[in-house]
Amino acid sequence: MSTALYRKWRSQTFDEVVGQEHVTRTLQNALRDDRVAHAYLFSGPRGTGKTSTARILAKALNCGAPEGERPCNRCATCRAIAEGRMIDLVEIDAASNNSVDDVRELRDKVGFRPSEGRFKIYIIDEVHMLSGSAFNALLKTLEEPPPHARFILATTEPHKIPATVLSRCQRFDFRRIPAPEIAQHLQHIADEEAFQAETEALLMIARSAQGCMRDAVSLLDQMLSFGHDQVSLAQVQQVLGAVNTQTVLDFLDAVAARNARQGLALIHRLMAGGVSLPEFCQQVVEQLRAIMVLQMTNDPALLDDLPAETVQQLAAQARQLEPTTTIHAIKRFSAAITELKGSFQPQLPLEMALIEVTQGEIFAPMVANSQFQPAARSQTRPAASAPPPLPVAAAGEAPRSDAAVDAETTRRLWSRWKEFLAQVRTQNGQQVNAALQAVRDVAVADQRAAFAFGNNEFSRSLVAKLDVLPGVSTTLSKFLGRELSLECQLGDRALLSGVVTTAQTPPTDGPDPLVEYAVSDLGAQVAPNPVASPPTEKRTRS
Repeated sequence: MSTALYRKWRSQTFDEVVGQEHVTRTLQNALRDDRVAHAYLFSGPRGTGKTSTARILAKALNCGAPEGERPCNRCATCRAIAEGRMIDLVEIDAASNNSVDDVRELRDKVGFRPSEGRFKIYIIDEVHMLSGSAFNALLKTLEEPPPHARFILATTEPHKIPATVLSRCQRFDFRRIPAPEIAQHLQHIADEEAFQAETEALLMIARSAQGCMRDAVSLLDQMLSFGHDQVSLAQVQQVLGAVNTQTVLDFLDAVAARNARQGLALIHRLMAGGVSLPEFCQQVVEQLRAIMVLQMTNDPALLDDLPAETVQQLAAQARQLEPTTTIHAIKRFSAAITELKGSFQPQLPLEMALIEVTQGEIFAPMVANSQFQPAARSQTRPAASAPPPLPVAAAGEAPRSDAAVDAETTRRLWSRWKEFLAQVRTQNGQQVNAALQAVRDVAVADQRAAFAFGNNEFSRSLVAKLDVLPGVSTTLSKFLGRELSLECQLGDRALLSGVVTTAQTPPTDGPDPLVEYAVSDLGAQVAPNPVASPPTEKRTRS
């Protein structure tokens, strides 16, 4: 029976651990100076070498070879640990042995001296899964362990470990392994296993692993089964559901040229070809990130994991795109990755992201078009002497003024915006949720609320539809716990209209009659609004 590559090529010495030199060098120095701590905490992402390093340290502590050669992987102790039959090495999976009784059993046995080696080593994997009582039971043993015992705790979530436990361990943070180092290690495996692998294929595997060596080696093993001892870029793309780099660059050409038609046609071809759209969207974000790096630094050396010809094409696109557009595109396509996984139409979130990035500004002038306008509203009474005109977001919309904003409710809504969007997705659908991603500002006051969509008329019009807006208003009212009417506006600042509009009370121009009565008949004065426009825009009565 064959052995999986990730098990066969698990690191056996400190020199074989890839990308964690800051850890291995410190441990080697501690072994040389006989300053090995009684407890270590290895934390970091999965597949970066935490458990392998713990086993190497266990071998080095018990190895019978001379000091500079430990671990030798030749003595009986090293072979026993490598083969998993060392009695004095106890590995515990805290995910399935997390009760206080399990830790008490460990505590009762830790006092017994080792049977074979000099030290008894306890490796507790996923230690953050221990219960609070189990941590308390372990605490005393960690604080005053027997001289023959060493503890190595491994976790992917160190923030879940009590501070009392952390303070009794030497902590080492394992880092995500850079893609070039992963690709180099994969090439070494390919050479030793005597099979052919294209450099571009190994780089794609390394990038898809996102810093996890175990995932990279497992995917390489899968490629060997798929390609009969040969790994090509086309095979990797087919298995990952990815596309070649040139297709991604063609899509970014469409984004840079604001050519939505070209981009939509490319998405259609990808759908017809069975490509994984979330994977494609991730590739788009990766290349946009590269464009952002070039725009901010103008240093191609920072993209050393990409081919030179790809960097040249990205540099051309970086000159064509505005930095603000690049940032907006990264945010929008990143959001589309999550939306793609739950969309009732697989390609819709990606298409909407493309249209918003490429056509958002083009839709702004269309607000004057009647197809984007609500029905004309009749006036119920003539306007009195009107104050100077107020700022208007777009032609045909009601005048706006800075009404008294409920700052606390506005802040609470904006800080919990993702929670609100989650409720919109459930109650109003994914399409409305995607449109609300374009909101740039919110404002709430009394029984009204306003959403500002920047210059994105497409999303504003979608939410403002007569069959959509009431549902969104209902969701917002339930979310904030009070009845609210909703206004959808253009612009980067949400401004509440100066007139209360409800189904029963048509809007009206002119000053508020109640305020007029208070000023003229009762001698009242209008106090300055704390959130009003600058003093230069002071209102006067004619």
